[in-house]
Amino acid sequence: MEDTSKPFSIPQTTIDWLLDSQTPSIRYFTYKNLLNRPDDDAMVQSTRTQIGNADYTKAILAEQDKAGFWYNPKHFYGPKYRSSHWAMLLLSELGAAPEMDALQKGADFMLRRMAESKDTYYSIDSYLDSTQSGFCCYWGNWLRYQLYAGNHDHPLVQQVIKIVSKDVMRHGRCEYNNHLPCAWGVIRSLFGLALIPDERRTTETHNAINEGSAFILNQFELTQANYPNPGKVHPLWFRLNYPLFYQADILFTLRVLAELGGLEKANVKNALAWLESKRKEDGTWRGSSPYKSRTHPFVSGMDGPERWVTLQALTVLKAANQGAR
Repeated sequence: MEDTSKPFSIPQTTIDWLLDSQTPSIRYFTYKNLLNRPDDDAMVQSTRTQIGNADYTKAILAEQDKAGFWYNPKHFYGPKYRSSHWAMLLLSELGAAPEMDALQKGADFMLRRMAESKDTYYSIDSYLDSTQSGFCCYWGNWLRYQLYAGNHDHPLVQQVIKIVSKDVMRHGRCEYNNHLPCAWGVIRSLFGLALIPDERRTTETHNAINEGSAFILNQFELTQANYPNPGKVHPLWFRLNYPLFYQADILFTLRVLAELGGLEKANVKNALAWLESKRKEDGTWRGSSPYKSRTHPFVSGMDGPERWVTLQALTVLKAANQGAR
């Protein structure tokens, strides 16, 4: 039977609006994710160079010590959301070139710091203890920027891949969620595992991705947010936010599932319809930035989170349409 469905298309006015952004990162991901420009495309290369020279990138790097850390070598998690851990996460989210010297120094610092840490939550030895409630939102993010920096084969990264995979299998139980399974933790863990190329994923990693996706989509419902929690659903869940850090919302979850090729699953349709329903008449989405005053700059000029959110929503919907063919 002939497929009569219309191919997914993005209005040219929306593309033009994104490419008119003063933020090079937004233009870069528009070329890459929405227009499918290859890495060697002249505009892709030029725009990525501009990310390194952008005012927001320079502002982040201006606060980095020459030893690779931000603010304090002993306190990589605080202040939120400006210290080393968060700065590294944001740089990778902004599309800074992985080979950038400052990004490599930051990744190396966090590798050394984790190897040396004696803290209960951040110590590899403590995290390996199966009696510990997981802190997998942290480790999933840590894994994300280490893999982004190209450190897949580092022994410590390999160790974290194993323990993050293990933590996902027990659904990210966390003491901050009354030792219950944690949706944010599972999603952030999948965010880290998603950067492992498929051909390099072990059986354990594949199992963790499948189990984590099933927890998010099959055992519970994205648009109901009926995951185990001791109180009310966090208000961020039903907003469209950028940037987020250890948190997650529906859009971020769909982004992670898109990277994992999980948008073809039947149980994701309600969430995709919900996302589509949030689109404004002009073809864009309204965005929120709950931590803007607490983190580094992430836009240039008059740009706001709505361009980031629109870019990510369209990337998800494009991936969902392609996966359904």
